[in-house]
Amino acid sequence: MAKETRGRMVDAAVDALRQRGLQGMSFTDVLAQSGAARGAIYHHFPGGKNQLAAEAATRHGRDVRDRLAEFGASGPEGVATAFVEFARPVAEAAAQGVGCAVAAVTVPADEENGELCRAAASVFTSWTEQLSRALREAGLPAADAEEKAALLIALLEGAQVLCRASGDTEPFERAVRAALPLFADS
Repeated sequence: MAKETRGRMVDAAVDALRQRGLQGMSFTDVLAQSGAARGAIYHHFPGGKNQLAAEAATRHGRDVRDRLAEFGASGPEGVATAFVEFARPVAEAAAQGVGCAVAAVTVPADEENGELCRAAASVFTSWTEQLSRALREAGLPAADAEEKAALLIALLEGAQVLCRASGDTEPFERAVRAALPLFADS
């Protein structure tokens, strides 16, 4: 039961980070959404808000990495296209005001939140490594795969910010139109 409560709290924190960011995430919201008792906060997260946020970002990051691992080796263009199709609903959600739980923990990026930035950096590295692996398996040389994987992650994260700011998905679509041709002759 305790493990279930903790998991529900982390899930609720992921949602709160995506909707309101780190500064807007409150224990009150996490408790209300997870159905956990007030005493569960420091029982499960003695490190407080930063510990909960780091675990939420890490969980969200692991879930995304697992989805990226499902991309088949249908050629580099196929991997890039699968990534774009995976990312499109994320961009659509961003246009409606929902952001990335991992990126949310990087703001503000001060010393107090250094552990959160390290957690986010680790997650982004794992995504890049997973995409790079898929691109290598699809036939790209290692150096090209690493660079293009980094490009796709930057496209996803940057487009989310731009889509959230503009309220539409056009920034994502423009980035996709510019990026996909880079994979066509790979």
